[in-house]
Amino acid sequence: MAAKDVWEIWPLARSMGVWQGGLGLLPEELVLIFVSLCIQAQVIANSGHDDMIHDAVLDYYGRRLATCSSDKTIKIFEIDGDQHRLTETLKGHEGAVWCVSWAHPKFGTLLASSSYDGRVHIYRETPSQQPNGPAQWTLVFTSTIHTASVNMVSWAPPELGCLLACASSDGNVSVLEFRDNQWAHVIFPAHTMGVNAVSWSPVGAPGAITRKDGGGSSTSSASASASPVRRFVTGGSDNSVKVWEFNAQSQTYETSVVLPNGHVDWVRDVSWSPTLLSKSYIASASQDKTVKIWTSVNPADAASWTLAKTLEFDAVLWRVSWSLSGNVLAVSGGDNKVTLWKEDLKGNWEMVREVTE
Repeated sequence: MAAKDVWEIWPLARSMGVWQGGLGLLPEELVLIFVSLCIQAQVIANSGHDDMIHDAVLDYYGRRLATCSSDKTIKIFEIDGDQHRLTETLKGHEGAVWCVSWAHPKFGTLLASSSYDGRVHIYRETPSQQPNGPAQWTLVFTSTIHTASVNMVSWAPPELGCLLACASSDGNVSVLEFRDNQWAHVIFPAHTMGVNAVSWSPVGAPGAITRKDGGGSSTSSASASASPVRRFVTGGSDNSVKVWEFNAQSQTYETSVVLPNGHVDWVRDVSWSPTLLSKSYIASASQDKTVKIWTSVNPADAASWTLAKTLEFDAVLWRVSWSLSGNVLAVSGGDNKVTLWKEDLKGNWEMVREVTE
């Protein structure tokens, strides 16, 4: 890649058909392409960072971009088309910052980060006390319960409450919850050799968004699940992919299924399709150079999960991400490519785009 300025790559990513060609892609895929290209090109210049970028995430409204880096900082940019403006630099971590994640705006402007230093930080933006003054970012909570690198953080769907799942190299997953005006947590062992990734299930049963009630009207995901289930998937260095559910009696999370026909090397990323299609979809990316896609018509039934497809690549894989419409999967890895995959009406998966610039 010729571009060495991070903001030369932003319009490059936008021009690669992210919102064109009928793929149904939304800004999260733009950011996946953007950060993948930045990492592959070893881009630092004009990013505001002094070292490699590891993650980049748009907020709920698509107007702000948070980036994090090995320089131990987080940058907040205001985005308007191809234009950008650095508005804040967040400090506090003592190691490389691997992941950033925006909470749903119903909980305010919250940004979580995870780091090699074993800590999870939660920052809150509050309005300025001065008329027309800039908003202020404050570190409102730090979790120090992990004993090794925290590799990923992920906010739960807002229907479940203000919940943050954290995946750590110490082999544990913790779930932070803001309730009664304070942060509480549960922590439990998940993968013996370390946890690399975590992704929440959408709220509701598969097909709920299109299911008809007795009067012939569509049933929403909220009404389809009177008591939403706290459920997520993890991937670890023990090569396994596991689905977890919250047990109200024990007040912790328990394994509901280890997905069958799994990987033979470290699982680097997992992603649960965010929409309520006719089936649930989970994708995983591995160091064994494959992406696996599992499906289930009833995620609560362990026996219903089946391996639908194994995609083979020529290099190790780092990230997978579903479009918000849930029907396109983006994959990035060590071959300097981002590929986009879609399932046809016959259930076959085909590559619909490849980004190599």
